[in-house]
Amino acid sequence: MRVLVVEDFGILARTIGTGLRREGLAVDVVLDGADALERLAVTRYDVVVLDRDLPGVGGDDVCRHIVAAHPASRVLMLTASGTVRDRIEGLGLGADDYLPKPFDFDELVARIRALARRPSTALPPVLTAVDLTLDPAQRVATRAGRRLELTPKEFGVLECLMAAGGRPVSAEELLERVWDEAADPFTTTVKTTVRRLRARLGDPPVVHTVREAGYRIGEA
Repeated sequence: MRVLVVEDFGILARTIGTGLRREGLAVDVVLDGADALERLAVTRYDVVVLDRDLPGVGGDDVCRHIVAAHPASRVLMLTASGTVRDRIEGLGLGADDYLPKPFDFDELVARIRALARRPSTALPPVLTAVDLTLDPAQRVATRAGRRLELTPKEFGVLECLMAAGGRPVSAEELLERVWDEAADPFTTTVKTTVRRLRARLGDPPVVHTVREAGYRIGEA
């Protein structure tokens, strides 16, 4: 899952980014609305965690832009103003959820995961493929009832492949969805992670290479 955090208070922004990465999410962090618009122009985000009180290009304007130009991206609006009127206004702008500051980090994570499962993503709460099951919210994956011990990146790759429903997923798409902007697109990190994932999944193989298309999950 790819998340954009837009928060002008640097310490809070970095703290949120670090915490979400520990939860296995691919996270980009920006400190103002103008940078947010630039990132949105080149990267598809599943969820945007958006501070409403931004300097310059305000959070309301960024929210309107996301709703108009990136309808598949979900918006979780943050603000220090937690009145009912403020929440109504934020939701009226098109935000999908609203969380007043200060907030509990576990609640933030839960809301982000819930937003990513909204109908536009067409994903059920638990993904299944062949004899695999994957619960993104609980961060649990099993094969034939056996729990898989996966690293966050291995889990993210498996989640992307299972969410694709048998469609080949390119290495470039996996790099965009599972890693963040710090990832080097010229490295073999995706190939290496897929190889390790295959080893953890065991036999018979369920992750297959599709020539000139990427990887798909399913029976041979």
